[in-house]
Amino acid sequence: MKRRTFLQSLALFSGGLVLAGPSVFARSKKAAQTLSGTVKAKGKKLAKVVVSDGFSVVQTNKRGQFELPVNDRAKFVFVSIPAGYEFPQEKGLARHYQPIGNGKKDKYDFELQPLGKDDSKHSFIVWADPQVKDAKDVALMMQDSVPDAQKLVQSLGKDALVHGIGVGDLVWDNHKLFPDYSKAVGAIGVPFFQALGNHDMDYRLGGDETSDATFQKIFGPTYYSFNRGKAHYIVLDDVRYLGKEREYDGHLNEQQLAWIKQDLSFVPKDHLVIISAHIPISSAVKNREDLFALLKGYQVHIMTGHTHTNYNMLREGVYEHVHGTVCGAWWSGSICTDGTPNGYGVYEVNGNQLQWYYKSTGKDKSYQISLDIEKLTGQNRFIANVWNWDPAWKVEWYADGKAMGALQNTKGYDPEAVRTMKGDKLPARRAFAEPARTEHLFMSHFGPEVKQVKVVATDRFGNQFEAVSASA
Repeated sequence: MKRRTFLQSLALFSGGLVLAGPSVFARSKKAAQTLSGTVKAKGKKLAKVVVSDGFSVVQTNKRGQFELPVNDRAKFVFVSIPAGYEFPQEKGLARHYQPIGNGKKDKYDFELQPLGKDDSKHSFIVWADPQVKDAKDVALMMQDSVPDAQKLVQSLGKDALVHGIGVGDLVWDNHKLFPDYSKAVGAIGVPFFQALGNHDMDYRLGGDETSDATFQKIFGPTYYSFNRGKAHYIVLDDVRYLGKEREYDGHLNEQQLAWIKQDLSFVPKDHLVIISAHIPISSAVKNREDLFALLKGYQVHIMTGHTHTNYNMLREGVYEHVHGTVCGAWWSGSICTDGTPNGYGVYEVNGNQLQWYYKSTGKDKSYQISLDIEKLTGQNRFIANVWNWDPAWKVEWYADGKAMGALQNTKGYDPEAVRTMKGDKLPARRAFAEPARTEHLFMSHFGPEVKQVKVVATDRFGNQFEAVSASA
């Protein structure tokens, strides 16, 4: 469909639904059938709470009531949890939705719990690609990744507001392990929201419209939104199954784009918008320009995974964080294919401002650089991997304490990834994993008389990190 035609149809589809008030309810009541309900908190009726079935988006009226026209394709009614309220959960899994009851139920009531404190400051973690395939993968996740995340959450303080987002490939085609993944994130002790990954889909059930059946049964809708403080979170399904086993691409269907337009109509422009999905949107979603058009005027950060590498992209005012994975290179060692350690993203929200860092599993938060030194003929060379680098960082180096100046990033392969993954015999557990080319490497040469090299990286927030190594 051409872009102009699509945008016209988008406007027609959403035109009568984005505005709350009597007109919405009048139109709903004329429908042959409606889904209705109330949103309350401790008996208090909550007005202006956004409710959706994935097709229509409305706000509750002053009596806390909402009505949605029935859509035969809709599977859930879900609340965009407003700021100031707890995230409904069951053993750590977000439960902000109710399944539509196939005609057996047309009343959907939601009871929310007030937080009782200001939520303008809060944190969240992003788990990309746990991707467990067998019992050994699960054991590694439980013994390494879960305790690390637990410790991180505890370090933020007992009164801190923290939630998690899993950005897909929660398992590796083995859907019997969804309960193990659920147990893992439940043990972290914070509410966890989920996005669908390509390895979380059902094959052999038909096309894209049926590929999410198992995921939805366990985790609910594949796209939705929620709020905390002045941050509006949107979770999307950007994996399109092409109807043949393991064939997919990055794409946002028209249904989601129409829903996003409606959803954003209730979000003030001065709020932070945080989008989570599986496939990197800025580089690999075919119709990303349609999404970017809807996001104009907002401060936007996108959280994705999928690549088993860590990097950052800034495009059209949108900052996308592509995360290194919980599983690294498919649970075959302690690093991803670009040398980024197994780990996850940690984000701190203050009003509409966001700060972040990458947390390596089993390492202190100060661990942000790996340093490799190679002895050459007549000289030595170092390669520093600064895995969460972006162009706002500054990377410098010192030789025996003497400042040698700034370093420019270069593209190449992480030495440790080459040593442990290159070739059809390595890594021993998952030999298909191969080193990936990355642009967050920094290199220089130095003479054999130099006894110590130090690399200092300063992130965009002024935090400094160091890596020191003796000469080879």
